[in-house]
Amino acid sequence: MNQEIHQQRFSVAKHLVAHMGAMQAQDYAMAKWAVGLRMQTSDDASIVEAYNKGEIIRTHLMRPTWHLVSCDDVYWLLELTAPQIKTLCKSRDRQLELDEVIYSRSNAMLEKALCGGVNLNREELTRLYLDENIRTNENRLSHLLMRAELEGVICNGAIKQNKLTYALLSEKVPVRKLFSREESLFELATRYFTSHAPATVRDFIWWSGLSVSEAKKAVEMIKPSFILETIDGIEYLFRTNQSDISPNNSLYLLPAFDELLIGYTNRSATINSVDNPKAISNNGMFRPIIVENGRVTGVWKRTTQKTKIMIEVTFFSGASDFGMNALESEIKKQALFLGKEVELVFIQY
Repeated sequence: MNQEIHQQRFSVAKHLVAHMGAMQAQDYAMAKWAVGLRMQTSDDASIVEAYNKGEIIRTHLMRPTWHLVSCDDVYWLLELTAPQIKTLCKSRDRQLELDEVIYSRSNAMLEKALCGGVNLNREELTRLYLDENIRTNENRLSHLLMRAELEGVICNGAIKQNKLTYALLSEKVPVRKLFSREESLFELATRYFTSHAPATVRDFIWWSGLSVSEAKKAVEMIKPSFILETIDGIEYLFRTNQSDISPNNSLYLLPAFDELLIGYTNRSATINSVDNPKAISNNGMFRPIIVENGRVTGVWKRTTQKTKIMIEVTFFSGASDFGMNALESEIKKQALFLGKEVELVFIQY
């Protein structure tokens, strides 16, 4: 693995996120831990600071879901991947009676409401839409906001009263870094295989959300910089230096939707078919996972209380002696990251 889980080399959040290319982030709390566990030193507050400052950006791109990206990458990634997402959304747009006229009205309203550094949450924006007689029911609000993100109008704002907000992307990230389409394809493929290798073309197609033809074109461009190896008839790209191989006697508490699982189509190297439904639901929800010696051996759940954090741990086949000892160290990491006392609870299947 080259995902910085075992061997952390980065001390700045946006550099880590840039290395990963993008990190799936619909669960904001878990996304912060996904970044923090991969850094040399960090805590929840420092990740929030980078987020509030606009050093890391949370927005819709690649596959139609939220991702964290470096502020240096947000514009060229949107330009590369947004058209594919908008095409995928056309059928649902028709069902919701959302057309280009409504989207144009929505974007204009957002630009006016958020101008001058204003940050508004979903409830506040909903009221503005109602004032403009733009319907937000039946999930229309999510589509209106996602389209504004895809078109580079809005992105995450600062956390306000513990609520997520939206801000104007042009104010959050004033410097627009753009590439040609070929340069963007090359860059995204390089980032993915550098951070996720060994991986396949099929993995990259899934992760990037690009069309099959463009994804294959991107991989062909970067192949000279990687080692190719065919295993069971499937070609994998390896980095020339596989620097983050998980050693024996390693255990990690990885967040929901972590790149270790969600970054690939074939996850059999990490989790077996029997345990897969315990970690990934039928509707595509990825639970927080326990990874021991490179394999998923359980799941965990974190509940925030007023003065402490409760972590419930479930091992699929019972905890090993090593797992029990290593778990104590991982719980301490959570306590340090969150700045709260952590209580551990075991749940049996």
